Amino acid sequence: MILKEFEGFIFDLDGTVYLGERPIKGAKEVIESLRSDGRKVLFVSNKPIATRESYAEKLTGFGIETSPDEVINSSLVLVRYLSRIKPGARVFPIGERTLIDELEGAGFRITDDPEEIEVVALAMDRTFNYAKLLTAYRAAKRGAFLIATNPDPTCPMDGGEFPDCASIIAALEACSGRKVEVIVGKPSPIMIEEAMRRLNLPPQRCVITGDRLSTDIAMGKSAGIFSILVLTGVTKREDLEKSEVKPDLVLNGIWEMSELI
Repeated sequence: MILKEFEGFIFDLDGTVYLGERPIKGAKEVIESLRSDGRKVLFVSNKPIATRESYAEKLTGFGIETSPDEVINSSLVLVRYLSRIKPGARVFPIGERTLIDELEGAGFRITDDPEEIEVVALAMDRTFNYAKLLTAYRAAKRGAFLIATNPDPTCPMDGGEFPDCASIIAALEACSGRKVEVIVGKPSPIMIEEAMRRLNLPPQRCVITGDRLSTDIAMGKSAGIFSILVLTGVTKREDLEKSEVKPDLVLNGIWEMSELI
């Protein structure tokens, strides 16, 4: 049981614990086993289109009792980071209602006037259009601070993969000639620092499990966290050969953890 020595377990959600509206087999049993053994569990997602409360409700609906305090997503981390470096700034968000509500709740003023915008915040946005890009472009040319939730090109969901925040980042960078200055989601150290604060454990006592080499595994390895890749999301076994990022362990799915914890 090679995972018995670890005290904190960080799980990605999409592609690891569930796919869309379908739980992945074994997830409930593994997480229940960890909790019954007194180990800490935290869920971390780059997907910014749902609230922590809705993620907790979704997991609970799958039989995995979860509170919002056990969930971190990239919209929350972005807002907390901005609150430290640019409190109360005027922000133009390209994102869905969850991001906007988080920003407003933290005291940021939402505006679409390029002459007022101090921060352009980019996230996955299924209502993204040319008007939003034009506003962000004009604000960027005027020197607005550019920040994004996550670097994922796609998000795994039922029915396949959906374009994620990286596509919006690419659009703005291409037309503005500027680079997004901060991306807070995995594999950023900003995200893992928030996770470590929640768990109140050192990295060497923790495990991260996820389906994406470039985010979940890269973040874990850079932080010194034991990193497990599961093959139920975007990464396939043949992708490992081409990747410079190597997990500590590869499993077909979360269900295989049951024999290791």
